[in-house]
Amino acid sequence: MWVRSTMAYRASFVMMALGNFAVTALDFVGIAIMFTHVDTLGGFTLPEVALLYGTTSTSFGLADLVLGNMDRVGRRVRDGTMDTLLVRPVPVLAQVAADRFALRRLGRVSQGVLLLAWALYRLDVHWTPVTLLLVPMMLISGAVIFGAVFVAGAAFQFRAQDASEVQNAFTYGGTTMLQYPPTVFATELVRGVTFVVPLAFVNWLPALRILGRDDPLGLPGWVDFASPLVALVCCALAGAAWRAGLRGYRSTGS
Repeated sequence: MWVRSTMAYRASFVMMALGNFAVTALDFVGIAIMFTHVDTLGGFTLPEVALLYGTTSTSFGLADLVLGNMDRVGRRVRDGTMDTLLVRPVPVLAQVAADRFALRRLGRVSQGVLLLAWALYRLDVHWTPVTLLLVPMMLISGAVIFGAVFVAGAAFQFRAQDASEVQNAFTYGGTTMLQYPPTVFATELVRGVTFVVPLAFVNWLPALRILGRDDPLGLPGWVDFASPLVALVCCALAGAAWRAGLRGYRSTGS
């Protein structure tokens, strides 16, 4: 329904998608301007940073396209409209995800894909079947991990009721952090996004393998290939949190 509504005004959709593309592209423009004054950032060149930016932007864009409206859960809990979703013969998670589905978010995805393609073209990497496989693995696993964070954040809103900004700190904030090399951050922060909220598996660890760089935490080499397993674990935990949130939901009574 929301897609048909969007495509009823095609010119508006194109302008909104282009606007989304331009706004997200400005983030990388800022990074490119930074490189006019320095040769490397944390030891990474511009094409290497572009690889990080392109992978995380594409993964996050896919998750945001499908589950970006999960931050509306808190509002629905507060105004009682969550009751409407509970009486329909459709999974509540699917209804929340589809609510006000914004096709214009494809602008972010396309921007990330184009930048990733440019980075792969500019990088001097010795490609092997293993490193080639890591690229789509990063994109898919990263999208699933971000999606799990969206769902877990929405589940937390059943309790907090007004915590969308807390959720955004881990989703939008997380993707901004992953656009930069791990070497520019404190070791404690890198550990936190590896072992606590495993955002490092979105692109940092697999990308280091592709670029032939050492892991700043000195983890075993097999960890670079653990993104799909981490994504599955995140999905299981987020699903359990979502079900617990629904079971603990109390209607406003209105």
